[in-house]
Amino acid sequence: MTANASNTDTNGPAFSSMNSSSGPDEFEEGKRFFLDLLIILAKRKWIIFWTTAITASLSIVIALLLPLRYVAEISLLPPQQNSSIGSAIASQLGSLGGVGSLAGSSLGLKNSNDMYIALFRSRSVEESMVQRFNLMQQYHSHCTSLARSAFERHSTVDGSGKDGLIRITVSDTDPKRAAELANGYVEEYRKLSSRLAISEAAQRRLFFEQQLDNIRNDLVTAEEALKNAEQKTGFIQLDSQARAQIQAVAALRAQAAAKEVQIEAIRTYAAGQNAQLAEANQELAALREQLAKLGGDSSSDAPIVSQGSIPEAGLEYARRVRDIKYDETIFEVLARQYELAKLDEAKQGTPLQVIDVAVPPEMRSFPKRGYIVLGSTIGGFVLGIMISFLVTGWRYLLRDPETLSRLRLFVSLMLPRLISGNPEP
Repeated sequence: MTANASNTDTNGPAFSSMNSSSGPDEFEEGKRFFLDLLIILAKRKWIIFWTTAITASLSIVIALLLPLRYVAEISLLPPQQNSSIGSAIASQLGSLGGVGSLAGSSLGLKNSNDMYIALFRSRSVEESMVQRFNLMQQYHSHCTSLARSAFERHSTVDGSGKDGLIRITVSDTDPKRAAELANGYVEEYRKLSSRLAISEAAQRRLFFEQQLDNIRNDLVTAEEALKNAEQKTGFIQLDSQARAQIQAVAALRAQAAAKEVQIEAIRTYAAGQNAQLAEANQELAALREQLAKLGGDSSSDAPIVSQGSIPEAGLEYARRVRDIKYDETIFEVLARQYELAKLDEAKQGTPLQVIDVAVPPEMRSFPKRGYIVLGSTIGGFVLGIMISFLVTGWRYLLRDPETLSRLRLFVSLMLPRLISGNPEP
């Protein structure tokens, strides 16, 4: 018991003393470990030096051998939306505002920069660039698709800026050629834009132009018929009631004809269940109902008033007057629609406005030789430190007989299995 007690007394203070000194021991151990690292670095300083020097020298050679690239930039302003012209002309249509709203709404098309970027990246524009500047030979591509992909890697089209501008950058080994590629990119887009404007906006213009030619011929025929009626019957003075009724029926028939033109125009781009088309059909039905109440219909040969209220000769004259008023009203409406379609076509064909033309850059954009050499030098220095630690650790392993024997056992066990392709025991 006494021995055990003495042992207990002896171990207790020693254990408490060791615990109390664990902090200083760890500090001393940390200092020794840090000094050991410094000693290793000092012993292997030539490894670090030569690794850093070789890496820096290689980076300098590579930076000098890398091909120079220059970036040219061009800034564009997309067409601004402006519906004031369409609204002003549409307001002149008066009671035919439904037709005017059709053309006015077409002038209010909204286009985002994404649409223009998609057009720049379209196959038509890029293939035109490949053919114009012989990019297959420049990018060493054996087909057009690969040349297009290479051109996309060397160019950017960005329209995400808050200023609303579209910026195009093109990189090339020649600064002059880089500027030519950037400016030519915009020119090829303009060619595509003009073709799209002709195929889309001009469709309505051609439609109204054809209708305008037809009603012009009808007006000439009506004038000749009136002239013949005057020569046949002589001048006939209609009473105010008959004249008012003739004018009212002619106006309604003109509105109905204009509404039919509007429906035909809508059907060129809308399906049968289109809400605007259904509304136009309802308006046409209402106009025909009013015509029926006044004793007329949409046919140009139907009587306007009852034959008992106007003498036979006056009836013939009234019909010719009505035809002229009808054709004049239709001609006026179609002429305004034709002008609206021309304005719409001109607006859709408006090219992008160039703010800053691409000029040959004065400084290269790649390679950044200073950054390449500095980064490579730092990387070589770190690599030299890692190699120094690995070499020192490997030599320590080889100096320990027990560790060396275990290493030989590991190699003998693993090498045959790796050679035989069966690493599992």
